[in-house]
Amino acid sequence: MGEELYDVVIIGAGPAGLQAAINAVRKRATVLVLGRPERSSLYRAHIENYLCVNGVREGAELLAVGIDQIQRFGAEYSPEDVLHVEHASQTFAVRVESGKNIKSRSVIFATGTSRKKLKVKGEKELSGKGVSYCVDCDANFYRNAKVIVVGNESAAVDGALTLLGYASEVHLVTRELAVSEELLKKLLESGVTVHRDTWVEEILGENSVEGVLLENGTHLEVEGIFIELGAKGALELATSIEVQLDSETFTHIECNKKQQTNITGVYAAGDIAGHPYQMAKAVGEGCVAGWEAANYALKQKRSEG
Repeated sequence: MGEELYDVVIIGAGPAGLQAAINAVRKRATVLVLGRPERSSLYRAHIENYLCVNGVREGAELLAVGIDQIQRFGAEYSPEDVLHVEHASQTFAVRVESGKNIKSRSVIFATGTSRKKLKVKGEKELSGKGVSYCVDCDANFYRNAKVIVVGNESAAVDGALTLLGYASEVHLVTRELAVSEELLKKLLESGVTVHRDTWVEEILGENSVEGVLLENGTHLEVEGIFIELGAKGALELATSIEVQLDSETFTHIECNKKQQTNITGVYAAGDIAGHPYQMAKAVGEGCVAGWEAANYALKQKRSEG
C-alpha cells in the first residue's frame, strides 16, 4: 500500500464508508478504506431499527462483518488515521499516520462526527451501558425509564422533548440555555424537569448507569444519560482542500443527491453529510457515494488512455 494509484480512497470505516466500498469495488474500481471501526458511533451502539435485522445487534459486530465483507469483495482496508489530504491536478494525495502517501482518483469522506464528551468520572466506563450521545438512536431503549439529558443548546432541548414520548421521567441539566424562544416555550410547557445553573459532576453505576451527581449536590436516580452537546464534524481534512461546509452551522459537508461535494472527485456520506445520524441513512448515502465515485474514477482512467 502506498505506491499504487487507487480509483477510490474512502476515509472512514463506519457503515457509510463500508457500504461505499462495497458499491465501488463491485464496479471493478480499486478501493482502499482507511480508518478504525471503533471511531464509528455505531461501534458502541445497539441496533434494532434497521431493515431485515431481527432483534438487537451490537454495532461492533456489524462493523466486523462489514470489514470482512469488503475485503472478500476485493477492497483493501488499513486501520490508519488520515493526517492530510491534498488536491494535486487530477488526483488526490492522502497521507496516513504511518507516513505513507497514497494517491487516488477520487475521495469519499465518511468520517462521521466526533461526539463531544462531558469528560466526567463514569462517562467512559459506562459508555454504551446507559451513557448515550444520540437520542434519535437510543431513545427506544429507555421506554418507561428515568433519564437525563445534558446540554445547553437546541440539540439537548429537542432530545429531552423527544424522550418524553419514551421515558417515564425526563430531566434536563443545563448551565445556561441558548435556544430560540419558541423552543424554550415548548420546553417550559412540557413535562421535562429542568435543572438550571448546574452540570453533571459524576455518572454513577457499576455495570450500568444508576444515577448522576450534579455540581449543586443534587443526586438523580436515572437509568440513562444522554449527552447532547452537539457534534463536531471531522472536517479539517475536507476543508484543507476547500470542500464546502453547510452555511448555517459549518458542521457538515455540503453535497448533492449524488453525494458530490463542490470539489470534483470528492464525495461525502453518513453523519458528516448531515442529520439524521442513522445507520440507514449512512448506508444509503454510502451506496450512492461509492457508485458515483467509482463511475467518476473509471471514466477518468479511460480518458488517461
